[in-house]
Amino acid sequence: MAGSPAPVRVEASGGVLEITLDRPPANAVDVATSHALYEAFARLETDPGLRVGIVTAAGGRFFCAGWDLRAAAAGEAVDADHGPGGFAGLTELHGRTKPVIAAVNGIAAGGGFELVLAADLVVAAEHAEFRLPETGLGMIPDSGGVLRLPRRLPRPVAMELLLTGRPMTAAEASGRGLINQVIPGDQLMPTAQALAARVIRSAPLAVAAVLEVLDATEGCTVRDGFALLRSGTLPRYAAMLASGDAAEGPAAFAERRPPAWKSR
Repeated sequence: MAGSPAPVRVEASGGVLEITLDRPPANAVDVATSHALYEAFARLETDPGLRVGIVTAAGGRFFCAGWDLRAAAAGEAVDADHGPGGFAGLTELHGRTKPVIAAVNGIAAGGGFELVLAADLVVAAEHAEFRLPETGLGMIPDSGGVLRLPRRLPRPVAMELLLTGRPMTAAEASGRGLINQVIPGDQLMPTAQALAARVIRSAPLAVAAVLEVLDATEGCTVRDGFALLRSGTLPRYAAMLASGDAAEGPAAFAERRPPAWKSR
């Protein structure tokens, strides 16, 4: 509708791109919103001045309620094309070179939880909850939930969440190692921004290489992972090894000064 507010807001500052989902009342995601989120994550990847993304949401009750069921009722198909990054622009955005922090300010349900699972780091407000209600709606969480959750949690716990849709509190998610920090809601964005600042202090190529190696070796045995590392087929890892930053880091440490990273 003409004049409708944008469902996604972006703001860049100090190497960080803050991406805010803003679709009241529950920040649910339809196809257009998925494409808008993808454009934001693509900007993070392609802008050399950006190092880290933070994805959060407007309001205080919902981070994201997942797929917009009103759009579904209006005819949006369950297997609709959500764009190059998959649902919510991130769940199938593979090969990323820059990390994304999810700052979860409320309920993350269905695809909203899958968006969180696609992020690299997660901070959550104390009142946040995580749930996958899809089986109760005649579907499965096939935007990453059924794939990623059993890799992050003990299988019986993941199965319970997948089969029953019961909510997991932020405290439980933290206790099970699913998220990084739980903080009071008014400290959520400052905490996410501080975490982003710590990532930015690391060498850009090294950060990109970590993401590349993790992506390439997920599911590998340790032996096969080492074989892949030594194969010469991981370009960002190879670029990191050959970069001046690989010498700058030890030199800065020995000279007791901050490193001056030059490679991107």
